[in-house]
Amino acid sequence: MPITVEHVTHFLTAAAEIIHAHRDELTALDAAIGDADHGANLDRGFAAVLSRLPTVADKDIGTVLKTTGMTIVSTVGGASGPLYGTAFVRAGMALADRHEMSDEDIVLALEAALAGIVARGKAQRGEKTMVDALAPAIEALQSALAEGKSLGRALLAAASAAEAGAKATIPMLAMKGRASYLGERSIGHQDPGATSTAYLLRALAMTCSRNEEEA
Repeated sequence: MPITVEHVTHFLTAAAEIIHAHRDELTALDAAIGDADHGANLDRGFAAVLSRLPTVADKDIGTVLKTTGMTIVSTVGGASGPLYGTAFVRAGMALADRHEMSDEDIVLALEAALAGIVARGKAQRGEKTMVDALAPAIEALQSALAEGKSLGRALLAAASAAEAGAKATIPMLAMKGRASYLGERSIGHQDPGATSTAYLLRALAMTCSRNEEEA
């Protein structure tokens, strides 16, 4: 079944809920290698996104995602605001004027989001960033869809890959952002950006899985 604007709204609501639920955990992770504000910042940003959703309820998917990105940029501090904001804006640009999405469109949007993060943060895999969660998630999604799995099941595989990717940042040396200033001391801590990315992908997977169950 196609993904509609309503489904995107459900995803953003689920995203706000999962970030709020894990706000303290994300902040604690950031306290170890950053500014101790990742959870609080993202929670504030997604709360602002929810307040804006009624104003774009009748718009296309691209507009909803771009509005989400711009809202995050304007309300989320630190490095995560520009990075997540760019991710959503790029995804919105990839889906401009669309009122429905196919499975391939989901992949396209996530690839655009990743490209935006890489361009904005100059980060590559293995540098202890959100890229280490998002890149393997996209690969898992593509692989699962190629195997004929439904979008919901494919996204569940993607979310699991993102969670594994986030955990894989623990032994990494941080090469970007505030954490890179710590040098060897950054080793042994899970990256908060990769962790929040995994939570957002879990929210997306749960939303699509629920839609399939209800169809």
